[in-house]
Amino acid sequence: EEAEKSLSRSEHLNKHLQTSTGKRTHCCSDCGKRFTSSEKLKIHQRIHSEEKPFGCSQCGKSFTKSRRLISHQRTHTGEKSFSCNQCGKSFFSSSCLKRHQKTHTREKAFSCNQCGRSYALLGSLTAHQRIHTGENPFSCTQCGKSFFRSSCLNRHQKTHTGEKPFSCNQCGKSFTQSRSLISHQRMHTGEKPYCCTQCGKSFFRSSNLKVHHRTHRRDREREII
Repeated sequence: EEAEKSLSRSEHLNKHLQTSTGKRTHCCSDCGKRFTSSEKLKIHQRIHSEEKPFGCSQCGKSFTKSRRLISHQRTHTGEKSFSCNQCGKSFFSSSCLKRHQKTHTREKAFSCNQCGRSYALLGSLTAHQRIHTGENPFSCTQCGKSFFRSSCLNRHQKTHTGEKPFSCNQCGKSFTQSRSLISHQRMHTGEKPYCCTQCGKSFFRSSNLKVHHRTHRRDREREII
């Protein structure tokens, strides 16, 4: 027993030393990438085997890592735990927050030659330029409708499947988009973030605020008449 305990302690020590020294002794037989532990190698190898053991109980989507499942599940609950300390915008995952924060720190080196708008990422500029060219390269295989962003196509396709993966944890109502769920949840919390600068009235949705703005415009038109 003492020998087994000693061996176990020795194995733990070796693992610890490999991690702390940064030695990458575990090699992937498929691509040659090296890792500091067998656990990290095992997780990596799921990329090659396409094994996704972590499945979402709400929509069935699967992931190679448990943390990606946890991040994905927030899209169903509407929870956005990661907030930008510069502008307050919130995100489902830390990776989305990090990508967003680059917009504050990174130089916007990619400018649109038609309207002058600038972007930190070339991909963002490319997507923006489709507004000017009218190019819609992402087409729905069911109805043929086209979109300038893949995310817009993904959102549209849910109208065909009837999939509503975003559920309210208070009343059970489901939605095709996470932003629709977030807007709906304000009815439960009473939050009204969209405020009229003219009269101070607040609303759950930005669309309701836009409709309200028209009442002020009509009032001004009557005064002119």
